[in-house]
Amino acid sequence: MSAVAVLRLPLAVDLSGFVKLLQRMQVPHRVSEEQGEQVLWVPANISEDVRALYERFPAGDPDHQLDIPVAKTRTRPGFVEQLRLAKATALVLLLSLIVGAVTLLGENLDTMHWFTFLDFRVVGEYIHFTPLADSLAAGQWWRLVTPMLIHFGFLHLAMNGMWYWELGRRIESRQGGINLIGLTLLFALVSNYAQFIFSGPTLFGGLSGVLYGLLGHCWIFQTLSPNRAYRLPRGVLVMMLIWLLLCLSGLVSMIGFGEIANAAHVGGLLVGCLTGLLGGLYNRRKLAVQNRM
Repeated sequence: MSAVAVLRLPLAVDLSGFVKLLQRMQVPHRVSEEQGEQVLWVPANISEDVRALYERFPAGDPDHQLDIPVAKTRTRPGFVEQLRLAKATALVLLLSLIVGAVTLLGENLDTMHWFTFLDFRVVGEYIHFTPLADSLAAGQWWRLVTPMLIHFGFLHLAMNGMWYWELGRRIESRQGGINLIGLTLLFALVSNYAQFIFSGPTLFGGLSGVLYGLLGHCWIFQTLSPNRAYRLPRGVLVMMLIWLLLCLSGLVSMIGFGEIANAAHVGGLLVGCLTGLLGGLYNRRKLAVQNRM
């Protein structure tokens, strides 16, 4: 829910009593100082109620005359409830599990070739790749995004699935399931094509390029238009960026983690930062217009 400025008062006005009243009523709010004024921000859907409350109780309720019921303690939703609130996130993970099962996590080449960026056939000990143009001419456009569903090993699937569940739910709760699916497909397209351009005809897959896109989107969006959903712990952001640098250095491959799709990671991060920039600027402008109304 976007926040709007409901009150703009001189710094000399004592707002502490009213803030305490809002705290007792468990009303989401924050106070900032801007251009010599103190500004009270609340969710847009309750702005008129808060403004009316201030007109009646500008000093708050120091004598506790108002009968404010104690709110029930919010409990963390169970797993089923989380699934209901994150249908799009769960759908992508379910598809990843299904593809992981039918491809035996990369071991079954007879089924995996339907999901790879380039179609291929195995001849003896060699893999012969079909040019991308031929596959697209045959109507196999899904290949541009389906490599994100391929995973090579249980650990690969588990780690990518865990991070997609964490980042995907944040975006779905803030921008909706349709936008999450759209961003996921965009990040998959860009990261897959970047990896193809960089490495040529090879087998690659995984959600990691999409994950770096989601990370970049949340990071830049939150920087430009702060909101609780995209507020990532600084340690998470630093860890993901350090991991990217370690992968680019070649150290991760040297210690036995296999070949890393570095171009997919970088491509995903860059396009994610771009969508975060556009989304953050749009949301900040929308809030500015609402505040002037």
